[in-house]
Amino acid sequence: MNGVELLASDPDHKSAPTRELRGRAFARRNGVEYAETYEDLFAWEPDAVIITSENSRHRELVERAAHAGVHILCEKPLATEVADGEAMIAACERAGSILMLAYPVRFSPAFRELKQLVDSGSLGIPLSVSGTNNGKVPLDSREWFVDPVAAGGGALVDHVVHCADLIDVLTEGEPAVKVYAVANQVLHADKRVAVETGGLVSIEYGSGLVASIDCSWSEPDTAPTWGGLTFQVTGSHGSAEIAPFASHVGGSGPDGQIYLGIGADLDELLLRTFLDAVRHSGKPTPGIRPSMIPQPDGLSGLRTLKIMDAARVSAQHGEPATV
Repeated sequence: MNGVELLASDPDHKSAPTRELRGRAFARRNGVEYAETYEDLFAWEPDAVIITSENSRHRELVERAAHAGVHILCEKPLATEVADGEAMIAACERAGSILMLAYPVRFSPAFRELKQLVDSGSLGIPLSVSGTNNGKVPLDSREWFVDPVAAGGGALVDHVVHCADLIDVLTEGEPAVKVYAVANQVLHADKRVAVETGGLVSIEYGSGLVASIDCSWSEPDTAPTWGGLTFQVTGSHGSAEIAPFASHVGGSGPDGQIYLGIGADLDELLLRTFLDAVRHSGKPTPGIRPSMIPQPDGLSGLRTLKIMDAARVSAQHGEPATV
């Protein structure tokens, strides 16, 4: 992207599993300048940071960035515990920093069209939502995803929040009331992972809307991509379904499956939204709300975190959990 300078830092890379490429080696492979410590990174005086650490470390890094007076884009989920998410939001409000969550699917042109259908009343009163967010077990790319402490859980933590965020957009932030979830470790049992690899979550909202989310790591290791997402809304007058990652050329060749993506780059759309807000807001001023709050913000991230947390509780106890 034009007008952007990028510096990366990963002081904890030595503690990562050896199969993961991190730290200076990862930066070098991607042509990015590297700082050995966070002190060096903040001495560079960045305008903003993107936090892509293990889920359990989001709070400490968000609070550190807010204290340094920069704007923040944080990977999903907001945190592994609701109290941590609330503390992160409070820290950014005190610092006057933007806190945006990395939910790229809401930037999909297909989802924007779906939202227009809902907002216009073409589908009538929304009655139910059915979402799937299925992927590979992320052992080869980031092994910490299957660490119950670092990640906060498995497939429930990794995938529920994406569909929950889309529902959050459609309902304009209506909080969920009750969650019922089931999960198991049947998928990829041979890999002996310590977290759930499959799950199904039902969510009830005060308006009467009912949603179901299949969040399983059900894609085979040989699949050409990480996975995909589908999202269907059924209303009193009709229904509509989207598959934002389905735009591609597929086939097979001598080296295996062919997958050439031709759809919109959702990560780029998310990043441009964040950068526009950073440029418009200028340097954070403690106690002053930024002039532009890009969505999804910390509060939307907190609502989806509460749904994820309730799903973990429900799956553990075998009964519905309140949000």
